Amino acid sequence: MNRVFRVLIIDDEESARKLLRASIPWQDLNMEVVGEAASGIEAINVIDDLKPDLAFVDISMPFMDGIEFTKVATDRYPNLVIIIMTAIDQFEYARKCVSLPVFEYMLKPMVRAEITQVLERVREKLSALPDAWEEEREEGTAPEADSIETIRAFIDEHYTDSQLNLTFVAQHFGFSASYLSRKFKQETGTGFAAYLTDLRMKRAMQLAATNLKMFRAADEVGIPDPNYFGRCFKKYTGVSYSDYAAEHGSQA
Repeated sequence: MNRVFRVLIIDDEESARKLLRASIPWQDLNMEVVGEAASGIEAINVIDDLKPDLAFVDISMPFMDGIEFTKVATDRYPNLVIIIMTAIDQFEYARKCVSLPVFEYMLKPMVRAEITQVLERVREKLSALPDAWEEEREEGTAPEADSIETIRAFIDEHYTDSQLNLTFVAQHFGFSASYLSRKFKQETGTGFAAYLTDLRMKRAMQLAATNLKMFRAADEVGIPDPNYFGRCFKKYTGVSYSDYAAEHGSQA
């Protein structure tokens, strides 16, 4: 069976994400778009769940731009193929990525035929590589000295770091991400992402009750992209941040 390569589209313009998703015959290229993110911060939060082989990354985004995301992603996910999307007036800025293993730079607006040609080269590259997200070898990664309780304490102390995610913690303790994900769920009964989100949203609820502005609360809990923070908060609580603050906030 041919391997299907997973694609993540990272762009703060929803119309651009939808156009890229809709205009390419992904199936013909043995690819599928598994998700989108509107900022580098959001991408960092979802990448361990989506497990992409390829990421289209817009260079100009708020809160964490394409260059910063690329620095973080190529350090943590060395086999992730990255295509930088940039407008012509930002091209020299894009060259700051020259020391990073970016597969291709593409000028916006992108042409479908050119994208397809690049994706054919990406497919060739990925076909020659092992699946970066396959279960990693467990023998010898798993230091016995670090218990899940130690790791939970580390997360509890550092959850406000916007770059903290499963891979960040796994690398810190010398585990593979797949091993830590499985071990954390086995010993706590909760997935890593759910545990981290729970910490951040419970703190966000406390901050909302003090009438703190949403953009400041977002930054304080480690999700400095307020749009993504707002979606997370509403999914967790069932109401918007402003509505929660209005109902539970302290009265002046």
